[in-house]
Amino acid sequence: MKKLYFTIDHEFIQHLINRDPVLKKLIHKIGTIDITLQQNYYQSIVQQIIGQQLSLKAAATIIGRVEKQWKKFDPAIINELEDDVLRSAGVSKPKITYIRDLTEKHLTQEVDLSQLHLHSDEEVLQQLTSVKGIGKWTAEMFLIFSLGRLNVLSYGDVSIQNAIRWLYQLDKNTPLDLDIYRER
Repeated sequence: MKKLYFTIDHEFIQHLINRDPVLKKLIHKIGTIDITLQQNYYQSIVQQIIGQQLSLKAAATIIGRVEKQWKKFDPAIINELEDDVLRSAGVSKPKITYIRDLTEKHLTQEVDLSQLHLHSDEEVLQQLTSVKGIGKWTAEMFLIFSLGRLNVLSYGDVSIQNAIRWLYQLDKNTPLDLDIYRER
């Protein structure tokens, strides 16, 4: 099982601690980071599609319902499932279309998910965003939580924007220049 695992002693964490006193306090408070990477790339992307623009709780509920109907998110089985089955689990019509497009491109190897780990971040972004319904945010989440890429910061993620505002005590109406934080 692959993980993103690092402690305060890791070199890149020390770099952040030394560059930013605000991050230093947060890092010391959080401590060790231990995230299990999702190694079934197909399932990971399907779950990310389902979770787009939903709260974590709502996404988990819908994913749980889908798993009961679609065991292990096997791409070979999706064509046997009627849209109504996925709809009854809470998956929207557009997301069903996106999942079916992903499945087709995966099964025909137009997007070879098994080889994505061999590609650069840009190449992965390009391949994944060729799938209907997969935008930059979903592709970036895949880079982080499936491939374990560390130099990815999803600027389009509202939660990240809100976290930066909270951490640095910025007013909600103040425009964010996220490049300032990326440079750190």
